[in-house]
Amino acid sequence: MNSIEEAVQLFEEGYVCSQAVFAAFSEGYGLPKNQALKIGACFGSGMRKGEVCGACTGALMALGLKYGDEKVKSDEVCNKFLDLFKEENGSIICRDLLNCDISTEDGVKYALDNNLFKEFCPKMVESAAKIVDEILE
Repeated sequence: MNSIEEAVQLFEEGYVCSQAVFAAFSEGYGLPKNQALKIGACFGSGMRKGEVCGACTGALMALGLKYGDEKVKSDEVCNKFLDLFKEENGSIICRDLLNCDISTEDGVKYALDNNLFKEFCPKMVESAAKIVDEILE
């Protein structure tokens, strides 16, 4: 299983988007998966406020493991990731991607009623993991 498939599988197993993307890459860069899952736990659903998509924050943490010692390079890959994700998906902001504000009860209800967490979010996890994989190659 590659990192992209692993990220989607972790998400489908119940981990939040940030955990799934970060953990799928962490072991390859010296961080045990169980630690990555803990670190990524509070970044899902746009930090629970519909802000930057958790799949993006998980991806940026993964890129930080590889390039975090090099400021110029880490800035470059961060910008590249965010630009590519936005180009592919239209935004990096969770509430814009979902077309609802999941920091509210009405927004969560809309997301659940429209099956967004099960049908849409896995696509964001896959997209983020695919872009990270491309950048790391």
